[in-house]
Amino acid sequence: MLYGLKDAGFEAYIVGGGVRDLLAGVKPKDFDVATNAHPEQIRKVFRSARLIGRRFMIAHVRMGQEIVEVATFRGPIGDSHDRDETGRILSDNIYGTTLEEDAIRRDFTINALYYDIRDHSIVDYVGGMDDLKSKTLRLIGDPELRYREDPVRMLRSVRIGNKLHFRLDQGAVEPLHRLAPLLKEIPPARLFDEVLKLLLSTEAVENFRALHWFGLWQELFPDTDLALEREPERARAFIEASLANTAERLKSEQPVSPAFLFASLLWLPVQARMTELQAKQGHNQHLALVQASEEAVARQSLRVAIPRRFSVPAKEIWQFQPRLEQRHGRSQRLLTHPRFRAAYDFLLLRAQSGEPLKELADWWTAAQEGQPPPVPEGAEHHGGQGGQGGPGGGRRRRRRRRGRGGGGGGGQGHQPP
Repeated sequence: MLYGLKDAGFEAYIVGGGVRDLLAGVKPKDFDVATNAHPEQIRKVFRSARLIGRRFMIAHVRMGQEIVEVATFRGPIGDSHDRDETGRILSDNIYGTTLEEDAIRRDFTINALYYDIRDHSIVDYVGGMDDLKSKTLRLIGDPELRYREDPVRMLRSVRIGNKLHFRLDQGAVEPLHRLAPLLKEIPPARLFDEVLKLLLSTEAVENFRALHWFGLWQELFPDTDLALEREPERARAFIEASLANTAERLKSEQPVSPAFLFASLLWLPVQARMTELQAKQGHNQHLALVQASEEAVARQSLRVAIPRRFSVPAKEIWQFQPRLEQRHGRSQRLLTHPRFRAAYDFLLLRAQSGEPLKELADWWTAAQEGQPPPVPEGAEHHGGQGGQGGPGGGRRRRRRRRGRGGGGGGGQGHQPP
């Protein structure tokens, strides 16, 4: 690709995270290209190019199975840039003419290192190589101004710093608490992408702790932050157990799911609201759980978007939990349910973080091995649903239904000895 742009008469460099990670000894996820070609010119060079972006137009160029991001040099900030009242840049389609102009516009010094294919050298205008050697993450220019231009940089500072185990420069730390509310101005769909980068990662626990410490977490997950204030030990244990599980799965190259992530992060608010609906409005458990689930997703989506393909499975994981508390004749049917494995993993997570569910989790573990232990007396309706009581109560209800001529229902096959 670089040679394609060069042969067409343009400058082209590899830049950003790919160069940074290689120099830091980390395997890069992808490579970005910076060029003095404008988007339409890039599209003429590469027929597979697709132009995207509103704030700043870039080209996505398909190279085999990979998509490479190609961006035109950015020009210096000036009065022609459209900003909102907080200082956030709304439109940035002003192109630069030199590589140095582009370097100064990048966020961190270590992201402004360019690989030049002409002589295989690293071009550095902002001291990025020195910061790499000292393991320092430093913003280019005035930190507060750079955060105001794009508040997502506050999230990137946490993610990149933990990924590389770099120290965040004190000048970049100071404004974080004060400017955290600016994240409210970022479109929820963009924050969804950033949250996945932060929390579906091997540094998920460290990222959560840093986000909470710097006051950024409450802007992303306000309801979960309230749970952390109400029950700090329990809430932190649950969230960190979930994120640690995610990190371990990634390290062992197992798949991870955004649906499970959001189910974990919003479970405490769902539980609290469900309890409130049962106590104050008299809802039964099922109705309270359904309403609490819908409310939690709707409220969260005002800050961080949750696409339907993830919100629906998350709600199904929550609403499966009471079904796992009913260990009767339908247990074998639950084992074949498409959502069982995720719901079972979620049950294990709840038990691991301190909820009194170890016996129930052990029972379902044994059930999957084909050897479920006897159900403890009174445990068949642990969740308060289903109408199946202890052994005696269950038999009396079944006899009354048979006497009325009614058929069906749960409990078929559990005949008295």
